[in-house]
Amino acid sequence: MKNQKIVLAYSGGLDTSVILKWLIDRGNSVIAYVADVGQEDDFNQVRKKALAIGAKEVIVDDLKREFVTDFIFPAIRANAIYEGRYLLGTALARPLIAKRMIEAANKMEAPVVSHGATGKGNDQVRFELSFYALNPKIRIFSPWKDAEFLDQFRGRTDLIKYAEEAGILVKATRERPYSEDDNLMHISHEAGILEDPALKADMKVYSKVTHPYNAPDKPESISIEFKDGIPIKITNNEDGTVKTEPLELFNYANELGSKHGVGLLDMVENRFVGIKSRGIYETPGAEILFKAHQDIEGIAMDREVMRLRNMLTPKFAELVYYGFWFSPEMDFLMAAIKKSQELIDGKVYLSLYKGNVLIEGRESPSSLYDQDLASMDIEGGFDQKDSEGFIKVNAIRLMAHHAIVSRQYKNHIYSI
Repeated sequence: MKNQKIVLAYSGGLDTSVILKWLIDRGNSVIAYVADVGQEDDFNQVRKKALAIGAKEVIVDDLKREFVTDFIFPAIRANAIYEGRYLLGTALARPLIAKRMIEAANKMEAPVVSHGATGKGNDQVRFELSFYALNPKIRIFSPWKDAEFLDQFRGRTDLIKYAEEAGILVKATRERPYSEDDNLMHISHEAGILEDPALKADMKVYSKVTHPYNAPDKPESISIEFKDGIPIKITNNEDGTVKTEPLELFNYANELGSKHGVGLLDMVENRFVGIKSRGIYETPGAEILFKAHQDIEGIAMDREVMRLRNMLTPKFAELVYYGFWFSPEMDFLMAAIKKSQELIDGKVYLSLYKGNVLIEGRESPSSLYDQDLASMDIEGGFDQKDSEGFIKVNAIRLMAHHAIVSRQYKNHIYSI
């Protein structure tokens, strides 16, 4: 890739700093696009670093509130969790970054966009599918799939050496070659010694969440309110703190979860490209909101609607993980899930304690729970004699199956 105007997704880390320098050395005019999705970075330093390397311009884009309202909250509303465990912190940020990069490329009249995702991972797919969906005419330069780049860089050791020779300061070292993706929702850790799936991660790996071993010995009581399946209020029942603005609410959930060791996950997952990968995740606030949302649905959602929605949820999570946020199938799922959440209103009471989110109660103006009807002590308008016919009707197929099995067993005995 030479003599082009390129918008590069730039983080200031090892990979994208090397890519920035490498592209500039080949005569390209590179605009460094820095997405602020809540990572703990000094963006002034990131800007200075990109300019020092030779970027023509640096765009620092604050996406935190949009990340919460348009990506994190919809995923929580859908109960989106990949392979039953991963809350999709990285996957949810990528389509937002891609969307804003395309907007920047259009504004700057840049025909090419670029990113630092490897050819073995998921992010390359997430970025590039989003790029093409939003601008089918865009050209994409992916260094880790470029022959010339791959001839020069075979891994992180080569990148570190190149950075040292070019005078580029990077956080990564040969002794600690972790790949980390940090944003408002989570931080992930992978690569280096963490690629050994049997190796217990050192406590120093964890940076966003207090390990449960070291969390406070006293639980903290909070409540979370939902409207149409979206969190609208979080209250600390111990000190009276209340947050309602979406970004403030999510930041406070993060603060509480981090304090109490909530949201740690160490797993081996299946990447879209077919490779298994070990990842360590810290997702404090989303873990709290996810569990609270699941609980409020229990009292406010119709059983058959929940059954159908639960069929859609794994597909929703898969589409997010695989990079199909901007797709017709995702539009369909979004509409269906939004409809399912129209009456998911109410409050969940919970306590946080040493990595646990303990649900302690809930109430909802849309409650389908009838205490008298459910009571074992009150008749409550339910004629218990009706259950006899209900059970017999449901037993018809079981009795028919038993009769067939019994005949087959007797015939087998007689034939011996």
